[in-house]
Amino acid sequence: MPARSIGTATISFGLVSVPVSIYSASESKASVSFNMLHKKCGTRLKQQYICPKDNEVVTRDETVKGYEFAKDQYVVLTAEELKSLEEKATSTIDVLEFVPLATVDREYLEKVYYLGPDKGGDRAYRLLAAALKETGRAALGQYAARGQQHLVLLRPLNGVLVMEQLHYADEVRPTTEVTIPPGDVKDAELKLAKQLIDQTSNEAFEPTKYKDTVRERVLETIQRKVDGQDITADITPSTDTKMLDLMEALKASLAREKSEKSEKSEKPKKGESKRKAS
Repeated sequence: MPARSIGTATISFGLVSVPVSIYSASESKASVSFNMLHKKCGTRLKQQYICPKDNEVVTRDETVKGYEFAKDQYVVLTAEELKSLEEKATSTIDVLEFVPLATVDREYLEKVYYLGPDKGGDRAYRLLAAALKETGRAALGQYAARGQQHLVLLRPLNGVLVMEQLHYADEVRPTTEVTIPPGDVKDAELKLAKQLIDQTSNEAFEPTKYKDTVRERVLETIQRKVDGQDITADITPSTDTKMLDLMEALKASLAREKSEKSEKSEKPKKGESKRKAS
């Protein structure tokens, strides 16, 4: 089934305008959501707002939005004030500059969308995608949607323009907030670690090799519940918490990788065992 557009926009750089359609680049399946039920009768529960001061249930039309500027101190903004502060949606992706794609750190990435040419935009769309690919650069700009102004990056991928929604600089925490005790990297350990990386390296990124086994296990359990089957724990978590020495762990990892590769190379190919038998 072809992807369905979730919106339209116009890329604007210089005097060039490129009308595009916006598509979601992913379909999140990571989490399985559950509803809170009453244990006694199995009825789905409803959430309520309760005022701890007056000890009473507060309906939605009795609520206002407030910003906590100090401990337990709030400034209230009305719905009209909040509406006036929203960024007006212009449906325009304003390109501000072009930067080398390799210089954009991945920690800025927030969301990803695909862009496709809209009516009348095929030629300019192909031109922009080709120019970005040839120069190795990406278009950095801003895009207003749903009352907010987003920082976006446009880059080519297999002839398609990808729009990456980025975090602003003040939203990204610096790496200096992570405390790392001082110490040296030993040459022998570094050599073994590099060997292990070489043995387990792949020249291509193949995400189809990996599956969310936890999600599959949860869905299988739910289906067994639906089918009325008894559920038992199939896997008992390991309680072994023994810590290996770093050198021992690296050597053991290398030995295991060599063993697995040796087994794969010795395994006969399809049809080979039948020919030997004949």
